[in-house]
Amino acid sequence: MKKTKKSTFIRKGDFGYLASEKKKRILITTVLFAVPLLIFFSAILYFHTRLTIWTVIAVVGCLPACKSLVSLIMLFRAKPVDASVYHKIHEHAGALTMSYEMYMTFYEKSANIDAFAICGNTVVGYSSDPKVDAAFMEQECQKILRGNSFKATVKIFTRLEPFLERLDSMNAHKESLEEGIKFRPDEKYPELSRNELIKHTILAICL
Repeated sequence: MKKTKKSTFIRKGDFGYLASEKKKRILITTVLFAVPLLIFFSAILYFHTRLTIWTVIAVVGCLPACKSLVSLIMLFRAKPVDASVYHKIHEHAGALTMSYEMYMTFYEKSANIDAFAICGNTVVGYSSDPKVDAAFMEQECQKILRGNSFKATVKIFTRLEPFLERLDSMNAHKESLEEGIKFRPDEKYPELSRNELIKHTILAICL
């Protein structure tokens, strides 16, 4: 009897995403720089001068690499969730829609958000980032959600225990939290539930 291999594909919002994404972007950035540099030095060796059209092509070819490098630098500012913290949260997550390891960015401020739990119009997050402005992140995240027609209330905890207690409470009252909420599936993402669409919207404003 053949054993089926588990998928190792890590999506945005999964635990381990940041480490996986960093490896992927390092590889992509390296390749993007290697190609124009190879063109540049190959042209010098062949023509014995850098004053050729190939130098221009190499310089222009570095633009995507530079963009990728900036993205990589931003990604290194994001802090992965500690494994012990993730396991504690996972134990209390129950049937809630969860999202992990997010670096939420707005024009004014950015912050690491370890986890979000979503149920109906209740969105609760936890951040271990000592520099997080929880009130600002709550306000801006809520503004984005309501701008996308989700009448959700966002709360971000900066202490783990109260967050875990809230997760337990949300699981205990899950039916009542989702009761009476009208939902029309999105034409672009017909397979996603309302909670998953809220998660998708939050991830769109994160690295």
